[in-house]
Amino acid sequence: MPLVPYDPLGIMRRDFGSFSSFPQLFDDDWFEGHFANMPRIRVDVRESQNEVIVTAEIPGLEKKEDVNITVHDNHLHLNGKIERMDELKDENVHRMERYYGQFSRTVPLPTSVDDTGAKASYRNGILEIKIPKSQKQIGRQIDIDFH
Repeated sequence: MPLVPYDPLGIMRRDFGSFSSFPQLFDDDWFEGHFANMPRIRVDVRESQNEVIVTAEIPGLEKKEDVNITVHDNHLHLNGKIERMDELKDENVHRMERYYGQFSRTVPLPTSVDDTGAKASYRNGILEIKIPKSQKQIGRQIDIDFH
């Protein structure tokens, strides 16, 4: 009986033929093909001295009722619906990359915020939300009495 060298990746080589085909399972086209209707809302979260600013790419919103914004336990929750206006009755569709349908995203905020002063604006597919920091987090300057 001959000795067989240890080859932990031999199963993948046997099933996929080579490693060159294996990464195709995880590239962007594979992801898009299997989850094309699942929108990925991209966000940036930044912080100034007095507020937290969240910027989200959500192209396709038509009116303010299409998106709901809530802040709870220092998390920002975005959800809504993007409707596709185009009717595709007599056309052959070769590729559909623009997303539509329900979306939802929860973003942890870097510090405590005061949601009562939050403001949101939407322009050119970008939603910007400004939320003031909690006064406990901002702190205040304490004057010193010099005698």
